[in-house]
Amino acid sequence: MDGFFRQGPSGAMVLAAALTLAAAAHATTVTIVNMDGAGEGFNDPAPAAAVGGNPGTTVGQQRLNVFAHAGQIWADILPSNVEIRVEAAFDALSCTTVQAVLGQASAINSTLNFPGAPRPNTWYPIALANKLANTDLIPETNDIQAQFNSNLNGSAGCLGGVGWYYGYDGNEGTNLDLLPVVLHELGHGLGFATVTNLSTGQFQNGFADIYAVNIRDRTLNLPWTAMSPAQRIASATSGNVVWDGRYVTLALPLILGPRTVVVVNAPPAIAGTYVAGAASFGAAVTTAGVTGNVVLVDDGTAPATDGCTVLVNAAQVAGKVAFIDRGNCNFNVKAQFAQAAGAIAVLIANNAAGSLSPGGTDPTITIPVVGITQADGNTVRNQLAAGVNVTIKLDPNQNAGADPQGRVFLYAPNSLAGGSSMSHFDSAAFPNLLMEPAINRDLQAGNVDLTRYAFIDMGWLTGATDAANPPLATRIESNVPNPFNPSTVIRFDLAADGPARLAVYDLSGRLVQRLSQGSMTAGPHALRWDGRDAHGRTVAAGVYIARLEAGGRAVSHRMVLVK
Repeated sequence: MDGFFRQGPSGAMVLAAALTLAAAAHATTVTIVNMDGAGEGFNDPAPAAAVGGNPGTTVGQQRLNVFAHAGQIWADILPSNVEIRVEAAFDALSCTTVQAVLGQASAINSTLNFPGAPRPNTWYPIALANKLANTDLIPETNDIQAQFNSNLNGSAGCLGGVGWYYGYDGNEGTNLDLLPVVLHELGHGLGFATVTNLSTGQFQNGFADIYAVNIRDRTLNLPWTAMSPAQRIASATSGNVVWDGRYVTLALPLILGPRTVVVVNAPPAIAGTYVAGAASFGAAVTTAGVTGNVVLVDDGTAPATDGCTVLVNAAQVAGKVAFIDRGNCNFNVKAQFAQAAGAIAVLIANNAAGSLSPGGTDPTITIPVVGITQADGNTVRNQLAAGVNVTIKLDPNQNAGADPQGRVFLYAPNSLAGGSSMSHFDSAAFPNLLMEPAINRDLQAGNVDLTRYAFIDMGWLTGATDAANPPLATRIESNVPNPFNPSTVIRFDLAADGPARLAVYDLSGRLVQRLSQGSMTAGPHALRWDGRDAHGRTVAAGVYIARLEAGGRAVSHRMVLVK
């Protein structure tokens, strides 16, 4: 199954260059097999100046260097004694002025019931199967196949002249950063994808894959492995599916920030809290939030509510929250016209089922911009005559892109998106995740965020090669946020299974609240403190100490509660 990266988003076999990467700590070797012909792709001889840590002197060499860098990142994370071979090429993939397929990749083979398989009758992508079996199970073929779009070369017909950025530092400007795209696609090839037929709901040959093993439908409260094909068909377009793996859930508070919400204060008929998605541009949404009355925009040109030209009802929008329908122009354009009319914030309603986190880059936007679902947009629209007042803010007690149980949502829009549905994290996650279905410019260079933990859930860090990994240290990593009000998540690691105790003390050494005591497993953990003492009373502002005791060690961390 291919994974696609969208904005909005084979040549002759020539082994002219095979780049091998070795990670000493894990003994992992990733080999990039160049599938491009002479003069194209990795073999493009056009001169290039060094950029962002990439020393290549030709376009082709810089492309190969980016793949080398991405391969090294995964090699440093995923231990295997078996070489991982990646067939890669640059080809002319689909690209218009507004949307492009940036890349696609998949495992070349999957296998099951091999020696060392942790789960019987379960498909594993071949690179993971090889790692677990500690041998190359299909030595006559490579492990991953990948294509990337050569049309992203600055030509006006492809995303308006956007080209690839080949640096390692994330300073792509108006271009597209190749490194996270390669990391994303290699992630698919390494196993971040299901081979379930989403049109029929059928598992491959009747057996689930290791990715699908970690999928849970929230509507039925069932794992995919306990559902019928018909139930899986409905689930894949329900927008209500989560990753149920233990390690992703433990790590989630370390990665995701507070959830963006729209609190409808009036009228009473629709009052309540609605989940929203923060835009990748504009002012940051805060815990205090922005409160105002909602006004539907009118740009005087059908459809008048998409806000794609100068607003003719600017006087009504000034000082209000501009309510805009998605469609017909870029999100930042809508925000520009609303801001020019004097809006204090922008609320964009989706035009299809599913969450909406408006993408793009525009440093001129200085008001908060958020997206809501089509259903929630209709709810607001139907009550505008009664007067709708909202507060757009962060909810520090929930994580963006996660359910109330702390499980990250998977991408399950109401219409199947080939290569994207179910095989990505949902776009509501914030900060944006590497394995979301669309490229986001705020991805940190080389950061694989929750994907690392998904691979632990799938078995990448189990087996004999784990002995090569250095042991974890028992430590408190941090608390987020810090300073905080009213609650914070304390992140910590345990070096080994066994008794552990996490408690909060004041500066005089008096116990405030015991958060956990009992047996815990090795690895990353996260626990929330709600700013209350053992009797449920809210404590005063000040400095508090989180103290972790485990394995004969005690470590502490200072936290600041503000009011």
